[in-house]
Amino acid sequence: MCSAFNNLFALVYWNMIVRKAEVGDVEVMRAIIEEHSKRDKMLSRSLSYLYENIRDFFVVQLDGKIVGCVGLHISWADLAEIKSLAVSGDFLGKGVGKKLLDSAVNEARYMKIKNVFTLTLEPGFFKKYGFKQISRDELPMKIWGECIQCPKYPNCDETALKYEL
Repeated sequence: MCSAFNNLFALVYWNMIVRKAEVGDVEVMRAIIEEHSKRDKMLSRSLSYLYENIRDFFVVQLDGKIVGCVGLHISWADLAEIKSLAVSGDFLGKGVGKKLLDSAVNEARYMKIKNVFTLTLEPGFFKKYGFKQISRDELPMKIWGECIQCPKYPNCDETALKYEL
């Protein structure tokens, strides 16, 4: 049942498959996220976090190998957050990030969510696809609960961006 359900959400782009993440993908997802975290380009995510939030995530699979991931976390009736968009270093600049972003935005659209936002250290990527920079003060306090866990708190250096659907 699970893999049949997952196939409903799988999209094939040339030789890339974008699908909902499965628990068997978590170790690889974490390794990809850590590639970026070690370079101070992204917040680290624990295995526990990824397992607990696995339903939020998509992965890109290329020739059977996971090469990227992204999370879409629903924050409120009209707001969702794009989190942990990460692509393995060997596949940067090859369209993987765009496919992941498209999948997250399309799911938000399917869920009838009016706005998606992200907090990122790579604002140029998101701006290229129509995201607009906003003040962090425009985001609801609810989203800051996770920030207390961040080693950079309270000196956040991420940029807030929003995309209206």
